[in-house]
Amino acid sequence: MLRAIEWAVLGIGSAAAIVYGVRRYRPARLGPWLLLAGAIVASAAGDVLTALDHPGVADVCFYVMCVLVAGGLLQLTRIGAILVDRARLIDLLALACSTLLVVWVFAVGDAGRIGDVSGSYVIGALLLLAVVVRVLVAVGRNVSATLLVAGAVGVLVSDIVQPLWPGRLSETGFVVLYLAWGAAALHPSMVRLTEPATPRPSPWRGRWAALLGLSVATPPVVLLIEAIHGTVGDGVVIAVAGAITLLLTITRLTDSVALNGRALARERGLRQASAALVAAADTAAVDKAVRAAIAELMPPDALRGTDFAVDDRRLPLEAVPGPEAGPPPRSWWIEGEDRDYATLVCPLRLEPLAVARPSGGALILEGRRDTLTATRDTLEVLAGQAALALDRISLVEAVGRRDSDLYLRAVIRNSANIMVVVDEDLRIRYASPSLRELLGAEELPPLATLDDLVHPDDRDQLRQAFRGSGDGVVFCSLVRADKTQVLIEATYRDLREDRLVQGFVVTMRNFPQGHEPAAPPRHGDNRETAPARVNRRSSRHKFRY
Repeated sequence: MLRAIEWAVLGIGSAAAIVYGVRRYRPARLGPWLLLAGAIVASAAGDVLTALDHPGVADVCFYVMCVLVAGGLLQLTRIGAILVDRARLIDLLALACSTLLVVWVFAVGDAGRIGDVSGSYVIGALLLLAVVVRVLVAVGRNVSATLLVAGAVGVLVSDIVQPLWPGRLSETGFVVLYLAWGAAALHPSMVRLTEPATPRPSPWRGRWAALLGLSVATPPVVLLIEAIHGTVGDGVVIAVAGAITLLLTITRLTDSVALNGRALARERGLRQASAALVAAADTAAVDKAVRAAIAELMPPDALRGTDFAVDDRRLPLEAVPGPEAGPPPRSWWIEGEDRDYATLVCPLRLEPLAVARPSGGALILEGRRDTLTATRDTLEVLAGQAALALDRISLVEAVGRRDSDLYLRAVIRNSANIMVVVDEDLRIRYASPSLRELLGAEELPPLATLDDLVHPDDRDQLRQAFRGSGDGVVFCSLVRADKTQVLIEATYRDLREDRLVQGFVVTMRNFPQGHEPAAPPRHGDNRETAPARVNRRSSRHKFRY
């Protein structure tokens, strides 16, 4: 009775530790850990019934434990979990099942025991060990996976040693199972076992297909051999092994069909997006094509929001790439409070064409982590195609502006009118030769702005005028090369929305020394008053006599 209480305490404590670890660390998938907790409870119930001398019912509990453990560990191999490509694992399990069937029929025999050792328990422990070792190999250095392997090794050792040398020492392996699996759930590394990972489909290899075919063919061959030699004594075992291998094969084929279907859907979505992006003539068309492709590639309930920003200044601080050395990553994550949801940032930047569109930008998607992880490569390709389309549009617009500037230069080269084209930041993009004559300078500085040419007293009103929208007139003074000043009337037109200009066109008219503006500007909406020194000069002229 005392022994039964000890097993019950160990089992309940281990299951409680797993539940506590799940509640504390909140892994991406709760199912695998809850199934492992149920398996621990079933194993503890079996040990308690064995201590109370009810071996028949205890065997049922142990079989339930095997089913729950198999379900929990296979949950770790679902698409989006740590074992993204589970094809190799399924092939190995099918081969192990058929191999153990041969060992059972031709080595263990009808009694189902090797001496006092139960063959079924040993076979189940070997399959369990194979799965957890595969998990450890896939995840690498992980404390939780290592503890799962330690628990599986303990079960295997006790299943072999305990029937041969009954006692507390030989049952240590079962104690290791309870303690190791409970500790595995309490370690923070347990979260990584169910974190979504990017799919890595492995290429098809003939030897693996041959192994799978051999595994499926083994149960019928064993049945045929027994039928030829007389009575079929292991029909149930052969039927169970055949059903398991067939189920694994169907799962393998289903995974292959699902992966192929998803690959075709991604290819079709990217092909349609590429056609739409090639035909896009402006940023709005690129935005529309990208959102249509995302709706085609991802289920609508998987996304919370999509942001297509073509300028880094419109991005949140955490979405802007840092100044790290080397090429920037193709995408990165922004973590949130909800572990099931995350934000994926795909930059809209191609390094060879960064000069054409230095503003950058990014495609930002907020949604379910597993869905974003599974489609991360596709979204990176889509963002690259969108960046290429934006760069193409920028280059076409730049060529158009260059041709427009060349045409303007050819037309007004011999004109006395002073014309300047400035960008939104007042940087001079083109200036007619008459401006250099007015300033008495041979050439303007390569990165000169309109601010640099204006007298410091007039810079505030100039910035204020260009900060708004629409056309207007500004009176200001320019500083010549010899430090003298010349009063001008600057009439500007806001053509920032024009695809070929994308800036301000400023026409300047200077006033010779001793002359003032004859009349106020005709533009009433955005005109500025003349500088104060013009008024003072005008007053002195009136009251000169």
